[in-house]
Amino acid sequence: MGYNPGMTPLGTAASYWMDSTPETSYPSLDDDATADVAVIGGGIAGICTAWELARTGRSVVLLEADCIVASTTGHTTAKVSAQHTLIYEHLRSSLGAQTAREYGQSQLDAIEHVVRTVDELGIDCDLERRPAFTYVGSDEQIPLIHAEAAAAQAAGLPACVVEQTKLPYPIAAAVRVDDQVQLHPRRYLLALADDLARRGGRIFENTRVVGLHEGTPCRISTADGITVTADAVVVATHYPIFDRAALFSRLTPHRELVVAAPISTDRDPGGMYITPDENTRSVRTAPYRDGQRLLIVTGESFALGAPDVASRAHRLAGWVEEHFQARPSYHWAAQDNSTTDRLPYIGKFHLGAKHVYVATGFGGWGMSNGVVAGRLLTALLNGAGGTEGTEGTEPTVLSWAKIYDPCRIHPKVEARSFVTANLRNARHFIADRFGASEASSSEDLPPDSGAIMGPRGSKCAVYRDTAGEIHAVSATCTHLGCTVAFNDLERTWDCPCHGSRFGVDGSVLHGPATRPLEQLDR
Repeated sequence: MGYNPGMTPLGTAASYWMDSTPETSYPSLDDDATADVAVIGGGIAGICTAWELARTGRSVVLLEADCIVASTTGHTTAKVSAQHTLIYEHLRSSLGAQTAREYGQSQLDAIEHVVRTVDELGIDCDLERRPAFTYVGSDEQIPLIHAEAAAAQAAGLPACVVEQTKLPYPIAAAVRVDDQVQLHPRRYLLALADDLARRGGRIFENTRVVGLHEGTPCRISTADGITVTADAVVVATHYPIFDRAALFSRLTPHRELVVAAPISTDRDPGGMYITPDENTRSVRTAPYRDGQRLLIVTGESFALGAPDVASRAHRLAGWVEEHFQARPSYHWAAQDNSTTDRLPYIGKFHLGAKHVYVATGFGGWGMSNGVVAGRLLTALLNGAGGTEGTEGTEPTVLSWAKIYDPCRIHPKVEARSFVTANLRNARHFIADRFGASEASSSEDLPPDSGAIMGPRGSKCAVYRDTAGEIHAVSATCTHLGCTVAFNDLERTWDCPCHGSRFGVDGSVLHGPATRPLEQLDR
């Protein structure tokens, strides 16, 4: 069946997870506060860490700039899996079998921890056990699958090689790992937030953190001039809003598009699938209304600032129509950060940090790694690996600390990725700022479009809305000064250097930026 990508409708521009759950209504912080631990960020890493700490008796304050579980975590595909595409052979060959084994064991632990938590709290979150598959489509790639299966087995995963699946198209080979988990991420995490509040944890939404003073105690300042004093701080903002460990030079942000389409249960492929082919295709289903399943397909990975994002979305929707004969009801996008050695950063923020911790760089596998972060950071704060106490030590969890340590350096493994990422950022910082304008005048802009305009070195970002009104803001990202680019699918200004995103009015949608783009007269 041939198809024209531009012909396939995209459906409602919303995450199904957001659309199928109520909005949250936690208060904003309006007075100074104190706590044992302050957690910055209300996604899966922040919620899990705050909840785990509260279970150990710590007093916790969680601060979220927007609403909890609404940014990256609210737009995930929600696979809680230890199988992360072709990760284990990479870890085995580059960092050693022990690192691969510890990574695998931490991920398997996260899965079972989620299952136990759902049972303990009685959470209704559509949790399902499903096999996970990483597949390839050509015979030339089959050796990759065999190598990955062997490395995954050595790491402790129940992995095997198969040549057939329930996908409606042929594959060459796949790694299969049974008993993985998928769930409704917001239902799960909102239940954790409720339990956190019952345990005395305080959650504050619409509270943007802009400053951090490390000391004994630490002090956090918000955009409204309010101070939170805490013995320890966890920065769980997806991309760190502070750069105390030069992590900006070791993290690469990217976005992927998601389309979701209702299908009948007899067409459910019965598992969670991913392939690096075709610029990534990730497939799973979820329970849906009227006895149907919701097919959720992710792909078309792209660097922020890339052009023609809408065309990528139509291409993905066309792929779904071609292979599953289904048309999307929803479309959205998710953002992830990859590290230079492909392992997350979870632990002390930098070499001199005594009481500040970070969790970032989940590389597209934030569900399992967010749970790992909560487990590990709580163990570090309460156990032998930390400085804030000695009770509650979990030796198994603490054994993971070395591989996730944000201060680790693997020069041979990281060199190429490090240089590539930083050269790309340098190019954007210089060339984009002094390059030619995309349009000579706002009068040239058609409705519902945006462009970078203005003289070299002083550019503005101009959007004409559907009613013809012009919205002009500075094109200089308030994080570190790169020039933003227009995202024609989501109608946002995106920073290609470090992943900050802004609305057409300049408002901050996604960090690390904490200040809006300056509004201009046009």
